[in-house]
Amino acid sequence: MLDEGQINANGNEAIIDKLQVGRETITRELRKLIVGQDEVIEQVLIAMFTGGHCLLTGVPGLAKTLLIRSLAQILEVEFNRIQFTPDLMPADITGIEVIEEDRTTGKRVRQFLQGPLFANVILADEINRTPPKTQAALLEAMQEHRITTGGKTYQLEEPFFVLATQNPIELEGTYPLPEAQLDRFMFNIVMDYLPEDQEVKVVTSTTSNYIPNFTRVVTGKDVVEFQRLIRNVPVAEEVARYAVRLVSASRPTNANSPDFVKNWVSWGAGLRASQNLILGSKARALMLGRYNVSIKDIQALALPVLRHRVLTNFFAESEKVKPDDIVLRLLETVSTPKA
Repeated sequence: MLDEGQINANGNEAIIDKLQVGRETITRELRKLIVGQDEVIEQVLIAMFTGGHCLLTGVPGLAKTLLIRSLAQILEVEFNRIQFTPDLMPADITGIEVIEEDRTTGKRVRQFLQGPLFANVILADEINRTPPKTQAALLEAMQEHRITTGGKTYQLEEPFFVLATQNPIELEGTYPLPEAQLDRFMFNIVMDYLPEDQEVKVVTSTTSNYIPNFTRVVTGKDVVEFQRLIRNVPVAEEVARYAVRLVSASRPTNANSPDFVKNWVSWGAGLRASQNLILGSKARALMLGRYNVSIKDIQALALPVLRHRVLTNFFAESEKVKPDDIVLRLLETVSTPKA
C-alpha cells in the first residue's frame, strides 16, 4: 500500500492538486445554475472520478437533467443525451450496420454507424421507460466499456460515464430496472425538494434572463488520471473489513445478520457494493484532502451504494419499511473498529 509520502514521491502531487482544484472549480461552476444539492453534487463527482455510474432518482422538476447537462458543459468531453421511450430499440443506442456501395469500385461494403453510446458522458433520461431488451443493451457498455454488435466488438473511449434518471412516483408505462442493471450503478442518488430559501433563489434566477457562462476546467484525460490515482489511496484492513461487514449484514442468508434484515430483506447487497464503498470512499477522502480512508467515508456513502441493492420483501412493504430505513439501521447496528 502507498502512504502519503509514497503518493507524493511517485510524482502524483500535481495530479492530487489538480483533482482537488478541479472538484472545487466544477462545484463552483455548477453553483452558477444549480442551487443546493451539495451531497448530490459530491456523489456525482465521486462516481465520475472513480469510473462509476449514477442513477438519479427524484420527482420531476428537481433539475436532474439540468445538473447532468451542466456538468457535461463544464467538462471538455463529448456528451450525448438519450431519451428512453417504450419504442426505443437496442440498435438505437448502440449503433447499426448498414450496407453502402463504394462509388469507385461498385462493391457493397458493411459500415457500422455509431449510436449515441459512443460518447464520454451519457445522459440516460427516464431509463425505466424503455423495455428490458433495450435496458440490457447498456449492461456490457457500463461494465466492460465496450459494445458488441454484428459479431464485432467496439471499445468505448475513456472516460465513459452513464448518468441515468428515473421518476419514482409515475410508474404507469414504466419497466422497473432488473437487479443486474441496478447493480451496474455505483450510486443511487436521491434528489429531494429544496429548502424554502433555496427554492426562492431557484425561482428568482430561472424566471429571469440569466444565462450562465461555464468555464471548462477538467478534460477527459484529467478524469482518467484521477481514476488511476484514486486506486492508489490506501485503506486500512480494519476499514475494509468494516465495509465488508456492513454489506454482508444486509444479506438475510448471513447467519450474523440482524433480525430486522432477516425479517424484511429478500435479497441483500453483493460484492460490487463492497467494492464501490471502498472505491468511492477513496475518492471522497482524496477530494477532502486526506490520503487514507476513514470509517466516516464508508458511512457517508452507505446510503447511495446500498439503497438500490437491498430488496425488501412483503413484510417490509406491509410495515412501510424502505431500503433507506434498513441501511440506516445497519449503520447503527454494525460495530465500528476500535481506535
